[in-house]
Amino acid sequence: MSMEYNGTIVNLKEKEYTEEKKRAKRKTTTKIPVKCRQRNRFIPGFLGGVALLSVLSLLYLDIDWLKMLSRVPDIGEVFWELAHLDFSNMDLILSSMVETISIAELSLLYSLILGILFGMLAARNIFRIPVLSVLVQSFFTFLRAVPTPVWVLLMLVCLGMGPEAGVAGLCVHTTAFFTKSFAQSFDSIPYETIEALEVTGTGRLSIFFNAVLPAALSQIVAWAGMRLETNFSECAILGMVGAGGVGYVISNSLQGYDYGTAGVAILLVFLVAYCIERMFVHIKKRFY
Repeated sequence: MSMEYNGTIVNLKEKEYTEEKKRAKRKTTTKIPVKCRQRNRFIPGFLGGVALLSVLSLLYLDIDWLKMLSRVPDIGEVFWELAHLDFSNMDLILSSMVETISIAELSLLYSLILGILFGMLAARNIFRIPVLSVLVQSFFTFLRAVPTPVWVLLMLVCLGMGPEAGVAGLCVHTTAFFTKSFAQSFDSIPYETIEALEVTGTGRLSIFFNAVLPAALSQIVAWAGMRLETNFSECAILGMVGAGGVGYVISNSLQGYDYGTAGVAILLVFLVAYCIERMFVHIKKRFY
């Protein structure tokens, strides 16, 4: 009996050992699933829609690709002509560049002030009037949807040719941009902080100017730096439609085939834009 009992135990142990080996083999041979179980069906539809719109745009525009390819060597010739810099009109270029920088800075300054005020009204955690926030955001969304050149052209009709139209047109779009950006920065301040200050009896305007605005100052500086670069670039373009600045000099030089003067003006635009970018990078490092 003991021998039979011992044999049964041995058989059971052998079976357990073989089953463990089978389990270990299954684990090593099991493949890791690589398919995404939660696939987003919107992305393939979006990409398909973009591809379809691209094809329809190409068919509608009916681009003559052979003609375009045949004119590619002319691009090199134009850039070669621009590389022959002509400094004879440097006084005109510098005065127009100063005018462009002035337009960009004035439009930024006025828009900063207006953007802070309207951003305070658009934020949900300052006055806590949902209707006011929605109305302000909707109004400035409409202003932001209209491109800057359209606003400048409208101001040219109202104010006439000159830098005044450039400043006013840029102010409209820049203020709309700042209102949205600053409202998001103000909304990032926790409700608990504002409520704790209200408990002490502090008014909402005092809370905004002494707590919310200083807390969002670093973000405001970042937005202002980015927008100054954009305003300067747009000023260089808007001058071509009569808003003054270096764009007017570039447009007239290219139309008169004075590529040397246009090349100097374009190079100066690049240098000033680079200096503005580096200046705000240095300023942002001090805030962060």
